[in-house]
Amino acid sequence: MARHRGRGWHGRLLAAALGVTAVAAATSMWSAQANPTAARQPKAPVSVPDSPDRKVAEVSKEIVHASDRGPQGVNITIDDGPDPAWTPQVLQLLKENDTKATFCMVGTQAEAHPDLVKDVVAAGHRLCNHTVSHDTTMDTKSEAYQSKQILDAERMITKASGGVRPEYYRAPGGAFTPYSRELAASRGMRPLGWNVDSKDFERPGADAMVATVKSEISNGPTVLFHDAGGDRSQTVAALREVLPWLREQGYSFGFPVR
Repeated sequence: MARHRGRGWHGRLLAAALGVTAVAAATSMWSAQANPTAARQPKAPVSVPDSPDRKVAEVSKEIVHASDRGPQGVNITIDDGPDPAWTPQVLQLLKENDTKATFCMVGTQAEAHPDLVKDVVAAGHRLCNHTVSHDTTMDTKSEAYQSKQILDAERMITKASGGVRPEYYRAPGGAFTPYSRELAASRGMRPLGWNVDSKDFERPGADAMVATVKSEISNGPTVLFHDAGGDRSQTVAALREVLPWLREQGYSFGFPVR
């Protein structure tokens, strides 16, 4: 899974969030776990987000790809939103195709568009924590910084949803660390990878995205799309073709195993 670095949109998000993360300074991808023995810094103190659900059941810290629908299951995952232009269109397509998906939300986007977060939940989809500002260099930052990004996003998404907590954590660009996985798991958020990258962020054309999914779905069940970060019209067009095709091939849509 290639990292998506150098994105102007996310750079602006990061700049906007620096005021938040600076307070913490004053106070991979699924394959990133291939080097779990690397030297680690002492763990930074972790504050629990203010929430009526402070005590949550810990889940596995291993990065999940499997579907709860078994070998013929497919997990559709939608990253970086919600976005007022594209999330409603994605939701409509999912509804038309009787498909549930997992929405990996950026904290600042969730905070800006709480009604869309609630729409996602009301439609029966699941929430995933995609950090406050989508910093794809998180794995090079301090544990205090990682903690702030993950826990603040958890609080922002939970508040925007009306109290529904994210069930997964996906590191931006796959920038997982042993610490971030352990922290997310301790908060009940299963680290979430992907098997098929539609490459929709590069806007290669809907036909290219569809071809990628068709050729790579045998790699595993979790498919990556985006509903924010710019013009997602190609993504919408690709989903319109991919979703019925997957069902025609005998796949069923589910959620990542927790």
